[in-house]
Amino acid sequence: MRRAAPRVLVTVLLAAAFAAQAVAAFLPDVPLLLAATAASVAGEGVLHRWQRGMATVFAKSHADITVRHVLRDLLLVAGLLRVGEQDREGVYGPIVAALLLFYALHCAIQAVSVLVRRTRTLPVVTRNIDASALRLSTAPPALLLRRPGHRLLVFGLPATFGLAATAATDVPAAAAGGLAVSLVLGLLGLGELLLRLLPSRRPAGEQQVLDWFDAWLADYQPTVGLYFSGGASSAYQANMWLEPLAKLDGRPVIVLRERFMVQKIAATDVPIICLPKVTTLMRLEHSTLQVLIHPSNSGKTSQVLRIPTLKHTFVNHGESDKLSSCNPYAKAYDEVWVAGPAARERYALAEVGVDDREVREIGRPQLEAVRPYAGPPKGTYVTVLYAPTWEGWDGNPGNTSVIEAGENLVRALLADPGVRLLYKPHPLTGSVDPRAGAADLRIRELIRVANRARSGARPAAGGELARCTEELDRLTTADFRTSADSVERMLLQSAPPRGRARAVERATAAWEAAYWASLPEWEHQIVTGTRPALYACFNRADLLVSDVSSVVSDFLASGKPYAVANTSGLAEDAFREAFPTVRAATVLSPDAAGVPGLLEAVRHPEKDGLAEARAELKRHLLGPDEPSSQERFNAAVRTLCSAAREHRVRMAERLASEIPGPRPAEDPADVTPPQPA
Repeated sequence: MRRAAPRVLVTVLLAAAFAAQAVAAFLPDVPLLLAATAASVAGEGVLHRWQRGMATVFAKSHADITVRHVLRDLLLVAGLLRVGEQDREGVYGPIVAALLLFYALHCAIQAVSVLVRRTRTLPVVTRNIDASALRLSTAPPALLLRRPGHRLLVFGLPATFGLAATAATDVPAAAAGGLAVSLVLGLLGLGELLLRLLPSRRPAGEQQVLDWFDAWLADYQPTVGLYFSGGASSAYQANMWLEPLAKLDGRPVIVLRERFMVQKIAATDVPIICLPKVTTLMRLEHSTLQVLIHPSNSGKTSQVLRIPTLKHTFVNHGESDKLSSCNPYAKAYDEVWVAGPAARERYALAEVGVDDREVREIGRPQLEAVRPYAGPPKGTYVTVLYAPTWEGWDGNPGNTSVIEAGENLVRALLADPGVRLLYKPHPLTGSVDPRAGAADLRIRELIRVANRARSGARPAAGGELARCTEELDRLTTADFRTSADSVERMLLQSAPPRGRARAVERATAAWEAAYWASLPEWEHQIVTGTRPALYACFNRADLLVSDVSSVVSDFLASGKPYAVANTSGLAEDAFREAFPTVRAATVLSPDAAGVPGLLEAVRHPEKDGLAEARAELKRHLLGPDEPSSQERFNAAVRTLCSAAREHRVRMAERLASEIPGPRPAEDPADVTPPQPA
């Protein structure tokens, strides 16, 4: 009800304003007409500033901004005709004609803006690639290109105010002046858009872009790519593979399918190409690309699997004991790369059609950033990271602890005066089950209340964090105008300067050090957003509390103690048996009764009876420490690239033997002329 109240209020305000305007126009009542018009314009401002969803509802009801603006101005004209004498109707004829001309101009601007958008919608979107040959340019103002409702409101306001002034003063010149300003604004906007359609001002055409793309592929000669498609909140699944991809021996590339995803990919020097259309995607078949790495499954994955010259491997975006980690879709790939023996066994037990010979253990190259266990906490506080996963799609109560156990766990941790809590919820928490979102909000409030009850020294205020943030932002983000479109972003995100990747690595390390140094050691933290990253929280924490998820598998790389909340309804023995990642964990019940004992074991390692089990489980889940995961990842890529090249050779030989060549030309002397009958 609280969410719906503002929408209802805006709707009632607009409806009442239009009704009052109609009544005032036909009475006529000039003060009411002016007040109703002002209320209507104010309602439009509220609608477009805070209730954009309602603007969409109005549009679907055929009451969009154009209809509302026309109605508002026509009611003003009707009021003018009623207020004035009958013999003055001819005075307002030109005003009505100018008003109609303004709306015709608005329609013309909208039509031309569609044409401009089409010329600026390229079949290939790039990042980290020099695409200046495509005649890229900055985008027209968003008011002209993508916001017809705002444009009509802004350009039409002078006309509306002029009409209102005429109604108040009975001076037609006010309406004429306002309409003149609106017409000039419309003509200027139309002229700006028409200039963008000139051959010298618009980007390269579709065929020119495709020819340029083919030439770039031939010049860069990519060998291995990361293929990703998904929603806006799923970009983290690809981002975790950026650094291992950049360290490969070959020439890597990132292949995307959604235009918006180009800006969701984190800072990297690897070339990024977005190919929205299947026909454009198929051009990869004739490139030097040999292997595509898939961190997730999507509906568009099947499209790229059709390319016969490529080998495909599924690496997943994390490994856990959940069924999603052994999805039957995995059998569509040439190989499945997993961290260690546990995942191989998981696929065998799941019987989803993945041949064991196609499973390759490569470790988790991302985990090189996770620091190993260095003994019990040395400071005053035990830093506990609570990182629950999200609720998932299947409604299984064991997916996340947030709903049934989250508040109990947080209360138990906050009750210990020697605990400092880092709460890092999954970015998708609450996206499926509203109960998870509500529990997440309550947990955050518990943490805020606990912080208000604590006090202590704070680090001296300084500019180190601000300086590090500025430097990291400079290296990793692009400063776009709000009206920038994909073409303008391609222009600004050209080939990166040499050494940027190393500079980003140094700036990230400096930022993390400055971030943690800026926080009081006693203060609990709610960690959201991309910074600090999950692995940075791993390195700060002495203990992890989580769910059955890939977070647990990754944390095992540190060798530190961890606990898993059991909200599955299974007995503890059955829970440990069902989920191998739990075997070296402290299992916590939903009432969080085991938290005090867990904290005692963290403070006193001699009471920790799971240290050896964690070391063994780490080898089972993540594989051996030597050779490193990055080396094994690199070797797996080289082997699969070699298989792809051999496959291409066999295909070429097969095609050469199956397709007959041209017949040799015949010597005319050898041809016997036909004999007469």
